[in-house]
Amino acid sequence: MGSTSDWATMCHAAETLEKLGVAHEVRVVSAHRTPQRLYDYAGSAVTRGLRCIIAGAGGAAHLPGMAAALTRLPVLGVPVESRALSGVDSLYSIVQMPAGIPVGTLAIGKAGAINAALLAAAMLATTDEALASRLDAWRAAQTASVADTPTDRLP
Repeated sequence: MGSTSDWATMCHAAETLEKLGVAHEVRVVSAHRTPQRLYDYAGSAVTRGLRCIIAGAGGAAHLPGMAAALTRLPVLGVPVESRALSGVDSLYSIVQMPAGIPVGTLAIGKAGAINAALLAAAMLATTDEALASRLDAWRAAQTASVADTPTDRLP
């Protein structure tokens, strides 16, 4: 994530990965304030064994695009809600990457963080049968949690 303040959103990605038993790491890597950390992190991601990067950022939100420019790994961008424009600025910054540097862009905020984790898990599950089983079970539990009828009656 680009800032410690992004943790309020990105913790949902980490929690989802934990529930699915997916090893992950959490780092603050700012494209603007810690550019060398970004170069080192994204540039070494493949050799360190990472398979995907989930990058959350708000405002100008350059982190996902810059990370994608520095690695061949898939990068999933999570727009963090900003005070000024409610995350729309973050969304546009991440989704409007030029041709040749793709970033998979998810929804703004918590839903995007959770879905980024689920998408990363789905990508990893294509070569990991145990993870595929856990992901199938997670999806089945989600389906089972949806009631057939409303539990509260209208007055």
